[in-house]
This record gives sequence, C-alpha cells and structure tokens, in this order.
Amino acid sequence: MSISANTCKSSGELSLKERIRKGRAKFAAMAGTYFVGVFNDSFFRQTALLMAVAMGRSEMQGYATIIFTLPFIVFAAQAGWCADRFSKRSVVIAAKVLELAAMIFGALGVLYGNWILILVMLGIEGTQATMFGPALNGSIPELYPAEYVITANAIIRMISMTAILAGTAAAGFVLDLQGVVGQWPINHAAVAGVVIGISVCGVLMSFGVAKFPAASPKAKFPWQPFETIKVLYATRLDSLLAISIVANAFFWSIGLLNLLAINELGISQFGLSNSMTSALSVAEMFGIAAGGLLSVYLAKKVKWYRLLAPAAAVMAICMMAVGAVPYFAESAKLACLLAVLAFLGIAGGVFVIPLESFIQVRPAADRKGATIAAANFAAFSGMLLSGPTLNLFNAMTITPTSDFAIMGVMAMAVAILLFIFLRKRTTDD
Repeated sequence: MSISANTCKSSGELSLKERIRKGRAKFAAMAGTYFVGVFNDSFFRQTALLMAVAMGRSEMQGYATIIFTLPFIVFAAQAGWCADRFSKRSVVIAAKVLELAAMIFGALGVLYGNWILILVMLGIEGTQATMFGPALNGSIPELYPAEYVITANAIIRMISMTAILAGTAAAGFVLDLQGVVGQWPINHAAVAGVVIGISVCGVLMSFGVAKFPAASPKAKFPWQPFETIKVLYATRLDSLLAISIVANAFFWSIGLLNLLAINELGISQFGLSNSMTSALSVAEMFGIAAGGLLSVYLAKKVKWYRLLAPAAAVMAICMMAVGAVPYFAESAKLACLLAVLAFLGIAGGVFVIPLESFIQVRPAADRKGATIAAANFAAFSGMLLSGPTLNLFNAMTITPTSDFAIMGVMAMAVAILLFIFLRKRTTDD
C-alpha cells in the first residue's frame, strides 16, 4: 500500500503517469546533483577516516564525526527556514557552491597532511549538507504526487547508495596507490583532484533542479535557538510522524556507528587492506540500496509501518552475527562478514525508505522544510553520539565485533518497542 491514504481512480492514474513523465528530466538533474554530492562526501570522509585509523589515530574518527554532524543540530531550524522561505532550487545551488569551497579546504588538508584543514572542511561540508537536505528532499513532493513519493525516494536512495558505494570503494583503492607526483604522494594528489573536480560538476548540475515558488515566502527567520526543538515537540500531536522521526534518528545513529566500527574492524582487528575494509562498507551499503527497492514492493502489500519492527529485528540479528564472526573458521571469516553485512543493509533499506517517504509527505506544504529539518536535527543528534560512543568503546578496549553485538542488542530493543507502539494501528491517519 502506498504512503498516501488516497486510492487513485482511473483518471487519477493517468494524471499520475503524466506528472511522472513530465518530471523525469528535472528528477534526473536532482538525482545527478545528489549523486555527485554524496559520492564526494563519502569519498573524502572515508579517505580521512582510513588515514586516521592507519596512522593509529582512531580517535580522529570520533572527532571528525562530531564536527561533521554538529552543523545539522546547530543550523537545523535555519536550514528548514531557507527551504520554506526561498525557492528550493536556489538553496540547492548555494549549497553546492559552499560544497566546492569545503572541498578546496579538504584537498589542501590532504595534500599537506594538515588535520586542522581536514576538520575545517568537514565542518563546512556538514553546514552545506544541512542546507542541502531539506531543500532537495522537500523538492520531491513538489515534483511528484504523494502516491509516487515512496518510489521516487527508493530511486534516490538507490542512487545515493550507489554513490556511497562508489565513493567508499574508491577511497580504499586510491589510498592504496603507490608513488609520488611532484612533492606529494600520488594517492593524496588523486584525492585532492577528485574532490575538487566532482564538486565543480555538482555546481553545474544543480542548475538543472526543478524551480518552484517558495512555499512560505513570508516565513520569519528562526532567531530563537530552540526553534527546531519546538517543531519536534509539536509532532507529538501526530503520533505516527513522531514515531517515524524517532525511528529514523535511531537508524542513522546506529548506521554511522556501524560504518565507523567497520573501519576499525577491517584494519585493526582483521588486518585487511584499505580496499578490502572499504569493501565491507560497500557490502552493507549495497544491501541498503537493494532493501530500498524491496521496500517499494513490500509497502504495496502491507501497511508501510508494519515493516518497521520486523526489519529492525533482522538488523539486530545481523549485528549480533557480526559479533560472532571471530569464532568462525579463519577461512570463512571474510565471506561471512560480507554476507552478514549485506543482509544487514537489506534490512536497513526496508526500514528507512518508508520512514523517509512518510516524513516528506506528511507535513503541510508550508511546513515541509521545517519538519524535514527537525527530522534531520533528531537524526544528527543521534549521529553526533556515534563518535563519542566509538571512542568510549575503544577506551574500554572493546573489540569492533563486540561493538556490533552491543548495537544488535540495542536494535532488538527498538524492534520490540516499535512492535508495541504500532501493533494496534490500522491507518496512516
């Protein structure tokens, strides 16, 4: 069943098909802009994190995570205001220009081995992503009818996961390059060239994003620092929206902790190369892309929120299985890790795509930007805890596979809570 509570009649179906057809070109520009941005972000972030672990500075993973996610919390209200106050296309273009500035700092940081510049880049990149998210995500319901939003989101998620896959995998291969170019190692020079070149492409592609009038041109600037918290508090009046925002926040916080733990699991615990460590992350992300497509099919068969508790339970079982990998035969460990992480990703895709779609569709047109920004605030508040949590695990000398076992217990608790809260619900209303 669709996210929309309405059922299309024959004439409505024709209208839906016509809107989908007319929106393809603009959707392609939107998807392309999203792809290059996500690729660049994933490529650079994975490069920096792998460099930190390889240098024996695993704590930098935690610091980098905090600096990248903090803008999503501090500027969430302003990002939502921008998405409602201005044309979302203008906000997307401005965000891509800011991304180019961030990547210049990042390129210089990698070339000169300057972690201050790298962290500055991550802070700027986090700021632009804060502005970019509500504007781009809020454009999907403007471009397409509600009935098609979950499908459009699944396509966007598949594209973004493909970008993450490509960026994460490329980071490992590039860092394994040997040789020098002038005064710089060839791997560092390649990183700098890639991030700046991709950013320029992103700026150019952003001009093709669909332009719609501002949804709320008279919206007042949110000067109060806790405006986003007020928006979140207001969602309590819509229990399903509130549950969706909390569940979405859990997914992204546990997901980021997964990726941080994978880097240490591969390099430190199992002694894998940069390329093979990135392949572990790729397996999970590939699963998320596949799970996103699967969610489109499953959501047509049952109420979309009925998928949440089972998907969370499967995620929990898979994370617990990663915790058991050290007890497997040596020859089977890598294959088991790849398979379990792929299944973990599939369950994650089934879990998150319906959530994100509902959060985009549910709010009123003039409140979409503010609500999406508030959901981002919640998600990145959870993600902000991932870095310190990983550093705490490291300080307690907990192995990365044990980190996964602990996360599995947390996910199972969430699955039980979702089952309790949603078991009697029979409608989206």
